Amino acid sequence: MKFLVQKFGGTSLISQELREKVADRIIASKEEGYMPVVVVSAIGREGEPYATDSLLGLARQAFRNVPQRELDLLMSCGEIISGVILAAILQAKGHQCVFLTGAQAGIVTDASYGEARILKVKPQTTIKHAQEGKIVVVAGFQGMTEDGEVTTLGRGGSDTSAAALGVALDAVYVDIYTDVEGIMTADPRIVEEARPLDSITYDEICHLAHEGAKVVHPRAVEIASQKNIPLRVRSTFSNGPGTLVTSSSEVYRGAIDITRDRIITGITQISGISQFNVAMASGADGLKGQARLFRGVALAGISVDFVNVLPEKLLFTVKDEAVNTTVKVLENIDFKPKIMHGCAKVSCVGAAMTGVPGVIADIVEALAKEDIQILQCNDSHTTVWVLVKREDMEKAVRALHRQFL
Repeated sequence: MKFLVQKFGGTSLISQELREKVADRIIASKEEGYMPVVVVSAIGREGEPYATDSLLGLARQAFRNVPQRELDLLMSCGEIISGVILAAILQAKGHQCVFLTGAQAGIVTDASYGEARILKVKPQTTIKHAQEGKIVVVAGFQGMTEDGEVTTLGRGGSDTSAAALGVALDAVYVDIYTDVEGIMTADPRIVEEARPLDSITYDEICHLAHEGAKVVHPRAVEIASQKNIPLRVRSTFSNGPGTLVTSSSEVYRGAIDITRDRIITGITQISGISQFNVAMASGADGLKGQARLFRGVALAGISVDFVNVLPEKLLFTVKDEAVNTTVKVLENIDFKPKIMHGCAKVSCVGAAMTGVPGVIADIVEALAKEDIQILQCNDSHTTVWVLVKREDMEKAVRALHRQFL
C-alpha cells in the first residue's frame, strides 16, 4: 500500500470553496494509486471563529490564567472541527472516509502541555481503515499521553503530526500544503525576485526554518529525516510540483552536476532582537565571569543567541521581550551591559558552502556596497549569520539575494 500523507493548513480550509478543492486534490491522489492519509489544521487564522487563537480568546475572556491542561483540551477542538467537515465533504463526493483524533490515530506524546513531543505513533488503526479502502483524515497538532491526557504539540504541530504519521506508515511522500508555491529563496514580501526552489536538503530547510522561514516546522523535518521520508512543500492553490525536501544525496544526485553553482540556497531573517555587550575582566577572573553570566541567564530561563565570546567582552542577543528580564539578571550578578535595541539577524543558508572559500568575503562586500554595518557575524558548515540594524534588514536581504541567487 502506497501511503501519501497530505497536510493542509488553516488557510487551505478557510472556506467551503477551498475545502471542496482540497477534497478534490485528495481524491485525485487516490486515483493516482496512493492511499491518502490527510492531516488537518484548525480552520483559518486569528479572527476566524474556529481558529486556535479564537478559541483561546474565548476561554481567556472568562479567566486569564486557564490551566494549560484545560487549554490543550480546548485547542484540540479546532482540528476536530475542520477534520469532521472535510471528512463529510469527501463522503458527500462518494468516497469512504473516517476521521480520527490524534489519540485515535495512535499519536502518543509526553505530558508537556502546550508543547508536547511525540514519543511514538501506533499506526494500526489508520492502517486498518486504509485497508478497508477508507480515506483517513487525522486531526493534526494533538496527541495523547500514555495515561489518556489530551495534549497539543505547539505552533507548527500539524506539520509534526504529518511527518510522524509519514514515518510510521513508511509513506512515499509527506506533502505539506501551504499558500505559497514552495520554499522560496527569500521572503517574497521583501524580494520581488524570490523564486521557489525545486529541491532542498533536510539540513538546509531546518536551518531556514530555525532562522525565520515559516513554511514548514523544523521538528517535522527532523522527524521525516530519521527515516528519509521525502517532504514536498506545495501550494493548495496550484498544481505546481512545489519543493522537494530530502537527503543531500538525493538533492545533489547526478554524475555531471558537480558544482550546482548554488552556494547559497536561501536567505531568511529574524527581527525583534537586541544585542547585549558586556565588558569582562581579563584572565581567570574573566573566565569565571563568563561562566557566572551564562549560568545566571540560563537559570532565569532566558535563551541567548548569536554568542561571540571575546577576551574582554561578551556579545549576544535576546528577543526584545526578554530584554528587561536579562538586564535585571545581569545587574543582580554585578554586570552592566550595553544594549543595542532594534536589531535583526539575516541568515544565508546553503549546504554547498562547506569548504568553499570566499563566502564571507562576498557577504561583507555585498553589504558594504549598501553601506550596511555588520554588528556581529557567525558561521557554521551550512549557515552564515550577520547581525544588522532592523532598519537595514530588508535592504540586507535584497543585497544578499542579488549576490548569491
